[in-house]
Amino acid sequence: MQEQKSWFRRTGLPLRVGMICAALGILLAIVGMFRGNVPLNPLSISLALLISGGSWGLVSWAVTTAVVDVERDAAADAPDGDPGNEK
Repeated sequence: MQEQKSWFRRTGLPLRVGMICAALGILLAIVGMFRGNVPLNPLSISLALLISGGSWGLVSWAVTTAVVDVERDAAADAPDGDPGNEK
C-alpha cells in the first residue's frame, strides 16, 4: 500500500525553505511586538508581519532556487562517476 505524501512534501525544496523562513520571520516579528518594538495598532502589526515574513521568505526562496539550479547544472556537466569538479 502506497502512502500519500502531505502537501508540504509535494512542494519543491525552494518553496519549503521559503515557507519555513517566512514563518521564522513572522515569529521574530511577534517576539519584537511583545518586547515593545512595534506600536500596537492593526496597521503596524500587519506591516511588521508582512515585511518580516515576506522578506525572509522571498530571499530564502530565491537563494535556495539559485542553489538548486546551480547544483542541477553542475550535475549535468559532471561526467558520470565523477562527483568532483576535475576535468
